[in-house]
Amino acid sequence: MNGYLTIPKSIYCKLCKTCGARPVIKASEAGLYVVKCPTDDRHYQTRSGLIDIDDWNRHNSVFYVPCRDFNPQVSC
Repeated sequence: MNGYLTIPKSIYCKLCKTCGARPVIKASEAGLYVVKCPTDDRHYQTRSGLIDIDDWNRHNSVFYVPCRDFNPQVSC
Protein backbone atom coordinates (compact mmCIF):
# COMPACT_ATOMS: atom_id res chain seq x y z
CA MET A 1 0.00 0.00 0.00
CA ASN A 2 1.89 2.96 -1.32
CA GLY A 3 1.24 6.20 0.59
CA TYR A 4 -1.93 5.01 2.32
CA LEU A 5 -2.82 5.23 6.00
CA THR A 6 -4.71 2.36 7.54
CA ILE A 7 -7.79 3.16 9.60
CA PRO A 8 -7.53 1.72 13.13
CA LYS A 9 -9.75 -1.26 13.90
CA SER A 10 -11.34 0.69 16.77
CA ILE A 11 -13.01 3.02 14.23
CA TYR A 12 -16.14 1.53 12.68
CA CYS A 13 -15.88 1.41 8.87
CA LYS A 14 -18.02 -0.60 6.51
CA LEU A 15 -16.21 -2.74 4.01
CA CYS A 16 -16.21 -1.90 0.31
CA LYS A 17 -19.51 -3.15 -1.09
CA THR A 18 -17.82 -4.10 -4.38
CA CYS A 19 -14.83 -6.15 -3.20
CA GLY A 20 -15.09 -6.38 0.60
CA ALA A 21 -11.82 -4.59 1.41
CA ARG A 22 -11.41 -2.33 4.45
CA PRO A 23 -10.96 1.33 3.36
CA VAL A 24 -7.74 3.31 3.68
CA ILE A 25 -6.94 7.03 3.85
CA LYS A 26 -4.98 8.61 1.01
CA ALA A 27 -3.40 12.05 1.21
CA SER A 28 -4.65 14.28 -1.60
CA GLU A 29 -3.44 17.67 -2.80
CA ALA A 30 -3.31 20.74 -0.55
CA GLY A 31 -3.41 18.76 2.70
CA LEU A 32 -6.77 17.13 1.99
CA TYR A 33 -7.67 13.47 2.43
CA VAL A 34 -9.70 10.81 0.62
CA VAL A 35 -11.20 7.65 2.12
CA LYS A 36 -11.01 5.00 -0.60
CA CYS A 37 -10.89 1.32 -1.43
CA PRO A 38 -7.30 0.04 -1.42
CA THR A 39 -7.79 -2.49 -4.20
CA ASP A 40 -9.31 -0.45 -7.03
CA ASP A 41 -9.55 3.30 -7.71
CA ARG A 42 -12.81 2.78 -9.63
CA HIS A 43 -14.63 1.72 -6.45
CA TYR A 44 -16.25 4.46 -4.38
CA GLN A 45 -14.05 7.10 -2.77
CA THR A 46 -15.00 10.19 -0.81
CA ARG A 47 -14.45 13.72 -2.07
CA SER A 48 -11.21 15.46 -1.12
CA GLY A 49 -11.47 17.15 2.24
CA LEU A 50 -11.45 16.07 5.84
CA ILE A 51 -11.45 12.37 6.62
CA ASP A 52 -15.14 11.57 6.07
CA ILE A 53 -15.79 8.03 7.27
CA ASP A 54 -19.53 8.76 7.63
CA ASP A 55 -19.76 9.42 3.87
CA TRP A 56 -17.86 6.20 3.18
CA ASN A 57 -20.24 4.23 5.42
CA ARG A 58 -23.32 5.81 3.80
CA HIS A 59 -22.21 4.93 0.27
CA ASN A 60 -21.08 1.39 1.10
CA SER A 61 -24.32 0.23 2.66
CA VAL A 62 -25.98 -2.73 1.03
CA PHE A 63 -29.69 -2.28 1.43
CA TYR A 64 -32.09 -5.20 1.67
CA VAL A 65 -33.54 -6.12 -1.69
CA PRO A 66 -36.32 -8.70 -1.53
CA CYS A 67 -35.90 -11.66 -3.85
CA ARG A 68 -39.67 -11.94 -4.30
CA ASP A 69 -42.09 -9.30 -5.51
CA PHE A 70 -45.08 -9.25 -3.16
CA ASN A 71 -47.09 -6.87 -5.31
CA PRO A 72 -46.75 -8.09 -8.89
CA GLN A 73 -48.25 -5.99 -11.62
CA VAL A 74 -49.81 -7.97 -14.41
CA SER A 75 -49.91 -6.38 -17.83
CA CYS A 76 -52.66 -7.48 -20.21
